[in-house]
Amino acid sequence: MNDILFRSLAQAKRLIVVVIGFTILATGIAMIVLPGPAIVVIPIGLTILATEYVWARKLLITVKERIERMRK
Repeated sequence: MNDILFRSLAQAKRLIVVVIGFTILATGIAMIVLPGPAIVVIPIGLTILATEYVWARKLLITVKERIERMRK
């Protein structure tokens, strides 16, 4: 019984992380054409998604490298 509850809570946590991460990422992508700090919001969304997905972690590394190149 406790095992089922633990798995359910873990799945609920993962779902919340995914929904929040994609919402923030979509907001950041919208800010590319709308007024707002897209360059800040997109990495935040990717950071949240990187806790669950490898592709988001790799994309976050790429975004960080591009931001560093832009700063120089």
